[in-house]
Amino acid sequence: MIRRPGIGMRLLLAQTLVLLAGAATTWIVAVVVGPPLFREHLHRAGVGAMSSEQMHAEEAYTYATAISIAVALGVSALAALVVTWYFSRRVQRSVAEVSLAAGAVADGRYDYRVSPPHLGDDFDALARAFNQMAGRLEAVETTRRRMFGDLAHEIRTPVSVLEAYFEAVEDGVKVLDRETITMLRDQARRLVRFSEDVAALAQAEESHAAIAPTSVAPEDLIDAAVSAAADRFATKGVTLTSHIGSGIPAVWADPHRLGQVLANLLDNALRHTASGGRVEIAATAQRDEITISVSDDGEGIVAEHLPHVFERFYRVDAARDREHGGAGIGLAIAKALVEAHHGNITASSGGPGTGASFTITLPVHRA
Repeated sequence: MIRRPGIGMRLLLAQTLVLLAGAATTWIVAVVVGPPLFREHLHRAGVGAMSSEQMHAEEAYTYATAISIAVALGVSALAALVVTWYFSRRVQRSVAEVSLAAGAVADGRYDYRVSPPHLGDDFDALARAFNQMAGRLEAVETTRRRMFGDLAHEIRTPVSVLEAYFEAVEDGVKVLDRETITMLRDQARRLVRFSEDVAALAQAEESHAAIAPTSVAPEDLIDAAVSAAADRFATKGVTLTSHIGSGIPAVWADPHRLGQVLANLLDNALRHTASGGRVEIAATAQRDEITISVSDDGEGIVAEHLPHVFERFYRVDAARDREHGGAGIGLAIAKALVEAHHGNITASSGGPGTGASFTITLPVHRA
């Protein structure tokens, strides 16, 4: 395989071509244009044509021109070589560092970063873009590993329970009575519910292509969400109220997807609000965006957990959520769907026992 010249050699060749072109142009001008002009000035100064004075003057002009051009070319060539060597070394070092980092990332070392070469905005932007790419790949890999660990953990528990009950039935320790069947069905439903949650999360994170937006009135979304959740809230004894400000403009959104977001937020609020508590869903408008909030007076969230509540499989209290059948996916689904609508969702809480509030911000629909 023929090895092509590197960037340093190419820069040197480019500089050489420029110097040769400059030298050729200078020599042509000096030979073709210079002597007639010099001779004309001699004649105007009274020097006779073909005289000895003219010959000596033209020889002196020729020697001076040749020496000047030679010195100028030599200095230019030396300066070009030094500058080319300096910049080619810096460029080569930067390119080699990026190449080495790319190889490291390809090998799975996502913590590798490149330093800014300080060769201009273009090279610095390349270094920043590479570091940003490596950082995102590192985050994706970390999430992937944690997700597979969480998946294995979530599946292991119900499967272990099912296996233990089946072995107990086979060994005659337990009989297949109503209680046993109920337990088996509960664990089977838990597996089914978990698989549905994972499928919903995958679909939500790819929802940019699946969203069918239209002009939607926020009050219609809220009324539908409240109506769908009313029976569950009444069964637990939690009061659910809604408050919609006047003159709320429409949003450009998929009503089914946003309904799914509100349903997840209401389910989350119900799960963490004790009987006798209150949950409120409200909508307000401000400038070019509307805000929909779901607030409760339930258990609240510790400050250290707030930055992580929208992460996949993250649960403030793992034991409590498993008991209630949650897999830590509902808020991740809500976040993915809201961002697919070019919106934003945040969580806030004053701490344990103070309740929590989840706020959705969406752009207003402009015809």
